[in-house]
Amino acid sequence: MTKGEIFKELEKLDLPKDKYIVISGASLVVQGIIDKTTDIDLACSKSFFDKLDWPVREEYGSKIKHKDIFDIDYDLYDEKKVIEINGYRFMNIEACYELKKEMNKPKDKKLIKDLELKVCLNDNYYFERKLRDKGINFIAGVDEVGRGPLVGPVVAACVVLPEHFNLEGLTDSKKLSEKKREYFYDEIMRQALGVGVGIISEKVIDEVNIYEATKMAMMEAIKNCTCKIEHVLIDAMKLDLDIPTTSIIKGDLKSITISAASVIAKVTRDRMLEELDKKYPMYDFKDNKGYPTKKHLEAIKKYGIIDEHRRSYGPVSEYLELTKQ
Repeated sequence: MTKGEIFKELEKLDLPKDKYIVISGASLVVQGIIDKTTDIDLACSKSFFDKLDWPVREEYGSKIKHKDIFDIDYDLYDEKKVIEINGYRFMNIEACYELKKEMNKPKDKKLIKDLELKVCLNDNYYFERKLRDKGINFIAGVDEVGRGPLVGPVVAACVVLPEHFNLEGLTDSKKLSEKKREYFYDEIMRQALGVGVGIISEKVIDEVNIYEATKMAMMEAIKNCTCKIEHVLIDAMKLDLDIPTTSIIKGDLKSITISAASVIAKVTRDRMLEELDKKYPMYDFKDNKGYPTKKHLEAIKKYGIIDEHRRSYGPVSEYLELTKQ
């Protein structure tokens, strides 16, 4: 059923509109998340459910009443998670995401990921709010910058924000202009409960590889954080810590705390590369921040490499091989 067909079926339903909400797939269709569904699931209060004269079946450990294409359940009824459309009440997207995640059906794997991203783009305090609802208040976000460059360290930051922190427009540092990053950096440093930075040199990167160096930078940033930490939100990476952690794919987009960490890490590393540019302007580090741009690669061919280059990285190791001959 498409959106229009769902409304036609709802119009045939002989139930008071204020006694139930439309949940799951039908709600997602009406809100434009998926194109169609095969049935219409509803939720209602226990008292209304008991009065309904519909056949009953057991599903997912609870009783469900059904009639034609409609299933109704009382366990999922929550007045706080409702959006009204065309006079009907639908489960909102955040509640749909939580339901799909709880059911965790294999066929919904991609949908769950898409819903999580949509929920967090609308509310990048989602993960933090869920933790605060459990009484966890000192929540750290951790992110890194500098895996891809040919030059300099990998830098990670750990940031703990106050509960009512709000900085409009704060997101993944890579999506911000340099001017915005600098402004956000100052505001985060001013408002944060705690900040820690971890810096792992190019020498160590060459010794242990960039993946291990990134973990080391994150661990160092957490250790250097200037306040207590009760839970750590990490962008993608998994860390072995005594503190509970949550690893979030695309965390720098989904979590305001990880976004804050990404800004601190990015500005910290960029400033280091700008200082290096003053010593070696021919490599254009001020603009390329150590990434393998055309100008940077041409400068390596012309001027060779400097101590800060990562010797295990392709273009640098290729240069070293050529100069051996």
